[in-house]
Amino acid sequence: MGIEKKKIAVLCNYELLPERVGGMDAFFWEFDKKCKEANIEVDWFFPNGATHGDYQLLSIKYNTAKSIESFFLESLAQPETNYTHIITHFLEICTPFFYKVKQLSKATMIAVDHNPRPFEGYPVIKRIKKRIKGLLFSRYIDAFIGVSAYTVKELQKDFGKHIQSKTQVIYNGIDIQEIATRTDRSKEKPIFLTASHLRFSKGIQDLIQAVDLLPEAIKKELKIDIFGDGPYKMELQVLVQALKLEHCFNFKGSTSQLKSLYYNYDYMLQPTHMECFSLSILESLAANVPVITTNVGGNEEAITHNENGYIFEAKNTKQLTNLLQNVYSGNLKIMTNTRPLIEERFTIDKMVSEYLQILNRCQQ
Repeated sequence: MGIEKKKIAVLCNYELLPERVGGMDAFFWEFDKKCKEANIEVDWFFPNGATHGDYQLLSIKYNTAKSIESFFLESLAQPETNYTHIITHFLEICTPFFYKVKQLSKATMIAVDHNPRPFEGYPVIKRIKKRIKGLLFSRYIDAFIGVSAYTVKELQKDFGKHIQSKTQVIYNGIDIQEIATRTDRSKEKPIFLTASHLRFSKGIQDLIQAVDLLPEAIKKELKIDIFGDGPYKMELQVLVQALKLEHCFNFKGSTSQLKSLYYNYDYMLQPTHMECFSLSILESLAANVPVITTNVGGNEEAITHNENGYIFEAKNTKQLTNLLQNVYSGNLKIMTNTRPLIEERFTIDKMVSEYLQILNRCQQ
């Protein structure tokens, strides 16, 4: 009796935008390529179609008038549809959708959690609802994947310890080949960048307020480039103007060339309040640019304080001010090459390989 050929469906609630191509896009392309090399057929379900980059090579299915879940269930109900594995990215986990899938398919269900949790945790009512959903629907999911150890811990906190045997970490990875590497850190006065979606939870307002607390002599010289756009951009610009810090902050907008720009900077700043596992942190480290970030999510799984960056308490502007002052004055300095850690643990090749391994381990 022959081995059943794998045919998988990947459901991603991730809008495909040519002006925003990042690490997950690169993962999707590489995963599809490696699946084809292994004779694995893949159907991709996204909110929209796309042909930019390597999306032209993917078998993409979409219906802009319907949710991914409802469109997939309709597709799954067709008699010719037969998947061996179904993987979800960026979909809510432990919902009736997973039960409905199992009524239509014997495929192995793999749910990947990319979602950061609120800094203060979920409200009590939401925690109770998640625990109930875990009791009702976790049985229909064969494997839970967290993109960091933090995420795996939060999955078990959300849905119950009974899922522990079905959870594992597969770290997000990056394509390091395109990232130019900084070779010289001898400049007397460091310059900084921030790369982030501009929303309140990313904490850029904390950075602006921390800079305002710096001595005037440093504020006159300090330069921070902010890459990214988002719904909170206007509020951030208003705050910068109100504090008369326009000479410190340069809003650069989004760019697809960021991988080739990191090496121009001395440190990356990421004052986020919530994070699962940041690709921009990995990219910065791959460029040999240390990172100053908060103690949330999976940040401390990539950043070791005083070794390849500095950690401060989320929302603690005074602590961030102190770090900025000491780094700018040279009292604190990271001299270690930060790239080898990324080459060893957080490449896109390693990420793809681990997803292929779980396809082999998890099958009905």
